[in-house]
Amino acid sequence: MAQTTLSTDYLATLDQLAARLPALTELRTAARAAFHDAGLPTVELEDWRFTNIAARLLRLEFVAPTADAAAQSDAVETFSLGGLASSRQLVFIDGAYRSDLSAAENLPAGVTLTGLADALGSQPELVTSLLGKYAPFENAPEAAFVALNTAGFTDGAFLHVPNGVVVEGPIHLLYLTTGAATTAVHPRTLIALGEHAQASVIESYAGPDGAAYLTNAVSEIVLGPAAVLDHYRLQREGNQALFVHTQHIHQDRASAFSTHTLSIGSAMTRNDVYATLAGEGIDCVLDGLYMPTGKQHVDNHTTINHAAPHCRSFEIYKGILDDQSRGGFNGKIFVQPDAQKTDAKQTNQTLLLSDDAQLDTKPQLEIFADDVRCTHGATIGQLDQNHLFYLRARGIGPTLARQMLIHAFAAEALERMKLEPLRTYLDDILFAHRPKELFVELSEPVSLDLATP
Repeated sequence: MAQTTLSTDYLATLDQLAARLPALTELRTAARAAFHDAGLPTVELEDWRFTNIAARLLRLEFVAPTADAAAQSDAVETFSLGGLASSRQLVFIDGAYRSDLSAAENLPAGVTLTGLADALGSQPELVTSLLGKYAPFENAPEAAFVALNTAGFTDGAFLHVPNGVVVEGPIHLLYLTTGAATTAVHPRTLIALGEHAQASVIESYAGPDGAAYLTNAVSEIVLGPAAVLDHYRLQREGNQALFVHTQHIHQDRASAFSTHTLSIGSAMTRNDVYATLAGEGIDCVLDGLYMPTGKQHVDNHTTINHAAPHCRSFEIYKGILDDQSRGGFNGKIFVQPDAQKTDAKQTNQTLLLSDDAQLDTKPQLEIFADDVRCTHGATIGQLDQNHLFYLRARGIGPTLARQMLIHAFAAEALERMKLEPLRTYLDDILFAHRPKELFVELSEPVSLDLATP
């Protein structure tokens, strides 16, 4: 076997981690074997040829995080979304659920929101009937990180909303990595909504700058008939971190799912999203915004499988690349033979702010039905000089004009978010993420009313 797997010492720790959740021993043993046999994905694989994450991982000697990792109260406050969901927030430190830092208040009767390890103790049959059923790891090495997560996770979030129950207000799942050592953390999220159930969920991943660590997260989302889930994922890992996230969504008939991903952290990011539309009348929305700077690398892969007729999927991913950063987008839409009347649209738009920035984009359609409406497209460009001239002609300085256009490009990706307080919060993050010198050009406060003719 080629040397594409992690150190023997770290693989040995997977057995120790498996012992913490004995109810999953069979599943985790199979996952460990799959990962050991296949190793990490390399650039020789088509889906990984632009993301050489194996080379970075093999240079590091990862250790398992300690079970009693100390909480960083300041970090929890910093990444708590301004208290947007403070009454329904689960906090995980180095992959371990911290009930003392979490709150699950005012939940409707029958809703379960807790750590995954606790849920395995209180509702083992429900959890084991779902966990690992929708995020397969057998297709290694392409699914190597799912196998590694399944073998190595010790905790995560579990949300179950029973039939007909509507959860008002957002639920925040906050995963923090301390970076105290070269740790590999494998958070697991399991969300299941019953028939006609509704909820809003925010997944946040964050960590400190200057620390080398791996966050390898897997989320499984299962929607029953006519269920509605409004989902958000915010990635603000440290500037030396490696971040891999795999999300599997399985939708039953007439359900509606939307997810919005914002990636602005980590040295290297890999996002994989797989959506299966298994029943008629399904709506699925996949949106993403990624903003790498410096030498950051962000690679997004999405797959939407239309397996039933009369379903709709809409996807827009926007990238803003600066300095020597690199981005990737690979979007696949499969329309199966029985999926007549499919309506699918996929768009990837990229703004390059530097001559050294680079994007690899590959939109794909595979259609095996004859009565469908499917479109896809990709655009890559720089700031429009005519738009810059228009703003300059109205007395706006060059750097501020440039920033206004950048922000307008990014803000379009936020407009589709239903959760307005979060949209406002993320809008502030976008401004904070840009270089400060762009906001000190004007010495006097100026009021701009661009809506006035």
